[in-house]
Order: sequence, then structure tokens, then C-alpha cells
Amino acid sequence: MGGRRELGRRFDPALLRLLEKLNRADLGHLGRLESLVVPEEPLADELKYSPLPVKSSWATVYPKAIIVDQPSQTFGAYEHGVMVRWGPISSGSNGAPTPSGLFHLNWRSIARTSTKNAQYIMHSYFNFYSARGLAFHQFDLPGLPASHGCIRLLERDARWLYVWGEEWVLDEKARHVVKEGTPVLIVGQYDFASPPPWVQLAWLARGVYLPAAVSIKAGCAPSPAPLPPLGAVRELKPASQRPED
Repeated sequence: MGGRRELGRRFDPALLRLLEKLNRADLGHLGRLESLVVPEEPLADELKYSPLPVKSSWATVYPKAIIVDQPSQTFGAYEHGVMVRWGPISSGSNGAPTPSGLFHLNWRSIARTSTKNAQYIMHSYFNFYSARGLAFHQFDLPGLPASHGCIRLLERDARWLYVWGEEWVLDEKARHVVKEGTPVLIVGQYDFASPPPWVQLAWLARGVYLPAAVSIKAGCAPSPAPLPPLGAVRELKPASQRPED
């Protein structure tokens, strides 16, 4: 597709930010993709492009809640069940998958050094699985799941979540959790044997349907509205190098 400079000539900054979301890739990786998902007529409201439901009855009971859908590589942040932000993610690679289930935001740090590689600095770090050291944080989004289990975010999303999310509250001796942090529902697993769903026109017209068990037990809306019209797409080529966190 060409490099960052060529993308800058073809698309204005607002559209480039939307393309990062639609293609699950940061600006540094967009130019490495063989093809791009592009809106036919870009809309000002980016929430309309979310494959996740804009309302969740499961999240309604919480002042704040996060849903992560691994098959679509997206997250949604909700306030009293209404989406206030969504964005792309890069979850665990095929050899180090991110677990599904219900978690909570625990503690945060402006920056952490990866235990996998001391050269990787994870900014706007917000832990959600203390026992395994898994967290939301800023890092490369190459257009596919590529982490060691953490959930990577765009820099602007990581900074936003770092401020928006709520930490746990510990007792005076910091041994027990008195109050859980923002709930995090992680759904499904990514299908590494198939092309990314967001490059498939049929999937783009359908959006995310959360599993029946989650819909029944958690009350998540199972039928999101179709996404706005998007440009034609082709299968993406594999990334030759995938930095790990």
C-alpha cells in the first residue's frame, strides 16, 4: 500500500485515524498492508463504525465497563451500558493467547518494562490479570494478534483508558481487594486459520454477534446494527516481523 508518507498524501489525518481502527493497525503498519478497508463515505461519528454493539445490557449495571472481542480484535468502553469509545487491539499471538472471561482493571503505571524483552517499554499500562501480569497498554498494532497475552492499544486509546478506567481498592495492608476496578469482559478467541474477519465483506455487513452464552448470562446485545458501507477489500498479507510485548 506504500509508506506513511504516501498514506499522508492520499488521506487526511481524520480519515487516517479511522483507517487505523478499521484495519486494526497503527499508522506505522498501515502502509505495510497489502490492502485497506476504506469507508465509501466517511462519517464524522466513529462510533458508527464499531463492530461491537453500541448498547450493552450487561454493562448497564456498571458505571463503567469494557468489552473486548478477540475475534474482531476490538474493544468497547461503556458507561451505564452505552458505548463511549471503541478501538482496535492486538491480543495474544497464536502461541500465547489472551484468556477469555471476566476480569477487572487492577492497577496502572505510566510505563512498564516488558519481562519478555527489556527493550520493550509498555506505556499507559493498566493491569487486568495480576497473577499473569496481563494488561492493556500502548504498543505496536500490526493488523493481527501479536502480543504475549496483553491487549495492545493505539497510543491515544491507551492514554484515554489509563485516565478513564478505575483501579481496584486495597485494604490498609494492601493484601486484599476491598473494591474491584472497572470490569473487563473478554470474549472469544481469534481464528488464526482464517483471513481477518474485518476484510470480509459479509462480516463487515453483519458486525459482531457475541456468543449465546455471553448474551444469556451477561445480557450483552447480540444484534448490532450493520456497519456503514466500506470499500472493497482483499486478504492481507502476513506481517514479516511482529514485535512482541
